[in-house]
Amino acid sequence: MKKKIIIELIIVLISITFLVIYLNNRIVDDNSGFTLKDDLTAEVYSEVKPSDFINKIKGKIISEDDIKTKKLGKTEVSFIYLNSDDKKRRGTFEVSVVDTEKPLVWLNSSYRTLLGSDIDLEGTIMCVDNYDSNPSCQILGDYDINTEGTYPLNFVAEDSSGNVFSKNFNLVVYTEDESSTTNSSVSSDEPKPATNFSDVLANYKNDETEVGIDVSRYQGDVDFAKVKEAGATFVMIRAGYQNGTGGDYALDPYFESNIKSALNNKLKVGVYFYSYADSKQEAKKQAKWVIKQIKKYDISLPVVFDFESFKAFNEMDLSIFGLNEIADTFINTVEDAGYNGVLYGSKNYLKSIWKYHTKSVWLAHYTSQTDYDDEYFMWQMCDDGVIDGVNGYVDIDILYKNYRKD
Repeated sequence: MKKKIIIELIIVLISITFLVIYLNNRIVDDNSGFTLKDDLTAEVYSEVKPSDFINKIKGKIISEDDIKTKKLGKTEVSFIYLNSDDKKRRGTFEVSVVDTEKPLVWLNSSYRTLLGSDIDLEGTIMCVDNYDSNPSCQILGDYDINTEGTYPLNFVAEDSSGNVFSKNFNLVVYTEDESSTTNSSVSSDEPKPATNFSDVLANYKNDETEVGIDVSRYQGDVDFAKVKEAGATFVMIRAGYQNGTGGDYALDPYFESNIKSALNNKLKVGVYFYSYADSKQEAKKQAKWVIKQIKKYDISLPVVFDFESFKAFNEMDLSIFGLNEIADTFINTVEDAGYNGVLYGSKNYLKSIWKYHTKSVWLAHYTSQTDYDDEYFMWQMCDDGVIDGVNGYVDIDILYKNYRKD
């Protein structure tokens, strides 16, 4: 009996001890230990934390997560802080997620079309939004394709948040005679300037860089032994492409011969896929298709998502953020398979379209010195390269050895 009482006392003491520990460590909701800033709005897709909205706090924040900003509207925010008595407290408040960015419209100051032609002006002009998949895009003003002249027009785009883009432009309707006169004044004999691979090697090769090329069927048969002798150390090879939006996938007709010959000549190899993906499901399917094509080869450089189908973007019912998610899906899928995934893009598109992408990029910027200020693992610096082993022009690339791989 005495033993039973002792056991019961021990249990009571243990229970009291755990209760005291719980009471001392429990997190109590308390909004009295901090004050908030006046502006409690966050831009959609922005990276913000609760601390970005706190004006003053009695104590310090010990735990906070990124605020969810992928959806417009109010979202509840919480964080954990130690008050002045070193007690854990949970602070909560609401942030309004808003969209203040105008639709993106790539609009020339003037468009020309032949008298009587069947031009789709709205289809020609790219009009997309960061958040809305279908912003309102319209041309205001009258014009007549069957009457020669210059027509002043206005392009207006508006998203669901009321952000408006507006710009004036001209449509010039001309006759065949004017077309002939215009074309005759342009010399067709002027040769396209070329960039010699040897010059690029001399100017850009150092301890931190390598110089190589990228190829597809457009280069035809490539003599990779000569390419290697010319000083190239790597090659990016097109594995395949999609035949338009919703189309089948096709292996580049020179892929197998290119990759076998490049590897036999001890060149580092990466691959890219030319995509028209309009959904995350499509991007994942494409990535798995590429993985199947390359799995028996030694791929030491990245597997690249190459989307340049911006003329079809208007018809894809996609937001800019949605397209970025498609790219990330392709890249994440190849990374799950053990490869390094990367996005290909030109400087202008990387800044305006691919701005939500956070992983490494293959930069295309045809200049002698790029001023692109974000990170990139490789720079495609020209498309008019000349190198022994390739008939005609080829893209030349600068690879940075210590590129980011996350």
